[in-house]
Amino acid sequence: MPTKDNKMAKRHINHRERALSLVQDRGIARARDFKAAGIPLIYLKRLTDSGELIRLGRGLYQDPERVGEDIAHNLAEAARAVPNGVISLASALRHHGLTTQLPHAVWLTIPHKARTPKADGLPLEIVRATGEVLTAGVEHVQVEGVDVPIYGVAKTIADCFKHRRHVGEDVAIEALRDALRMRKTTVTDILRYAEIDRVAERIRPYLKALQ
Repeated sequence: MPTKDNKMAKRHINHRERALSLVQDRGIARARDFKAAGIPLIYLKRLTDSGELIRLGRGLYQDPERVGEDIAHNLAEAARAVPNGVISLASALRHHGLTTQLPHAVWLTIPHKARTPKADGLPLEIVRATGEVLTAGVEHVQVEGVDVPIYGVAKTIADCFKHRRHVGEDVAIEALRDALRMRKTTVTDILRYAEIDRVAERIRPYLKALQ
């Protein structure tokens, strides 16, 4: 006959297995994900104390075997911490192999009226956008099991010219030259996103010089 202790032990096992399964499915899970799945948050402390989960920062948890398995780990962490953001500018250039610089923070573009995000232990650089400037050119990559939204090559180059005061115009020009040389994008695509970003007239002289 089931006892109260047996029922509690079974409930603990079920919550533990569901919590670990959730992290496996999402790559990096937020505290609100566990709550939405009906898993009491007390289990997160138990699982981190036992070493079965790693707490990356406030409200972010990951399987310890996956922590740092990808050089782009910070992109995955940022994507979970700021779900309304898109990896952009220097961080996107780095991902696309268009700069040798290692960004000191993860660059994100977020909606213009969104609250400024915070991520414990993860430096962020934030720019804001609206309309097509925000939504155009978004691609998705998988990093440590996390779906990471990131701007494609052509949109990233246009954004770098738009935010040249932040990233440096020399960085934008180098990325433009290298992207075309390595055939990672086309002049047509660059100009399409440059029109959206309203920097087409600034980019055209560089494109003419490279052709």
